[in-house]
Amino acid sequence: MLLAGLGLSVVCAVGVLVAAVGVVAMAFPGRPEPWAVYLLRRAAAAAGWAAVAVYSLGLSGVLLSEHGFNNGADSIPAPACRDSFDAETRQGLSYHRSSYLPLRFDCVRDDGTVYSSEPGYVWMNGATASLALAAALLVIGAGYATEVRARKAAAVS
Repeated sequence: MLLAGLGLSVVCAVGVLVAAVGVVAMAFPGRPEPWAVYLLRRAAAAAGWAAVAVYSLGLSGVLLSEHGFNNGADSIPAPACRDSFDAETRQGLSYHRSSYLPLRFDCVRDDGTVYSSEPGYVWMNGATASLALAAALLVIGAGYATEVRARKAAAVS
């Protein structure tokens, strides 16, 4: 499952590059008409692929942390909650909570306080949400541009 997540991230990164090349190609002569609609669609594809790439990268991290828990000797509490943290932070560690939407792997102490095993999940969640919103807005914009163009053509006729 972990390799599938990393593979998906690589495939999506290639998709982002292909879509980004399509966006840049709109600056050259010979671009298709109506060029604004094609530009919005290609930018939406790039943003969508980027959102999936970032999310799958974070998902792989959560899956790796879950896999490290209860998997062999010295795996309880979760290694993600112990590694790279000082003894004071780990003191009273009792269990962990993970989530796939939003991405997180939280470590919980006996007193109920929580600390994140990986602060990088914050930017991954924010980037995924921002890119997905941008893709949706670009798709809506492309639909709006198509509708405006159709109305102008109908008014001229």
